[in-house]
Amino acid sequence: MSALQLVPLFMKRSRPPRACWRCLLTLMTGHTCFRDFSILPSRTHGKRNVFTAVGKQYFFDTHAVVQVLESNGFTTEQSEIVVSSLVKIISANMDLIYKDTVTKVQQEITLQQVMSRIASVKKDMIILEKSEFSALRTQNEKVKIELNQLKKQLIDDIVKIRANGKLDFNSEKSRVKEMHADNERKLLELRTSIVELHFQQDRGLTQTKRKIDTEVAGLKTMLESHKLDTIKYLAGSVFTCLTIVLGFYRVWM
Repeated sequence: MSALQLVPLFMKRSRPPRACWRCLLTLMTGHTCFRDFSILPSRTHGKRNVFTAVGKQYFFDTHAVVQVLESNGFTTEQSEIVVSSLVKIISANMDLIYKDTVTKVQQEITLQQVMSRIASVKKDMIILEKSEFSALRTQNEKVKIELNQLKKQLIDDIVKIRANGKLDFNSEKSRVKEMHADNERKLLELRTSIVELHFQQDRGLTQTKRKIDTEVAGLKTMLESHKLDTIKYLAGSVFTCLTIVLGFYRVWM
């Protein structure tokens, strides 16, 4: 039976004064009532534990609490029951608190265990550093040497490629220049040939024009000469006809 269940029972059996219940509530809730009593050990009363079980730890003066309860109207049996309930409640709460806490000795033991584990880990790390880390270092050195060799080879290849590229570029540039010069020379020759053709064409046209002019002039002179000859023939023919006509006329006349 808990202390809270005992309170109505005490109220039925004996009705203590009002200050008694204030003190009981103060003890149950943990708040101190300085006007009535204190749970600290009293200097005027002799110390006496109600419960004398071996190994039990008390967190307040049970005798002083019993005396305070008796002075406020509780009987000795009721006071002892209340104090016993308070002791059980406080012990149960402290046990719950102690489950989540450790003592200083346990803390030191745990710390020593952790330090020993750290020391063993350090030893293992040293062993690993001497064995595996040395192998890793040698392998790393080999990899570095291979990387340096590859770097040198790559640099040499890049230099060769650049040199070959420059040579190819220069040769291609010179070839393009030669092709440009050949094209310019061919273009110049073509221009000169075109100019010569134009000159020959103009000269041929001029000669043809002159020939045509001379031929036209010759034709004109020939036409003039033929015209004169025709006129002469026509005039002779006319005179001949007139002579014949005059002859016939004379004959008939």
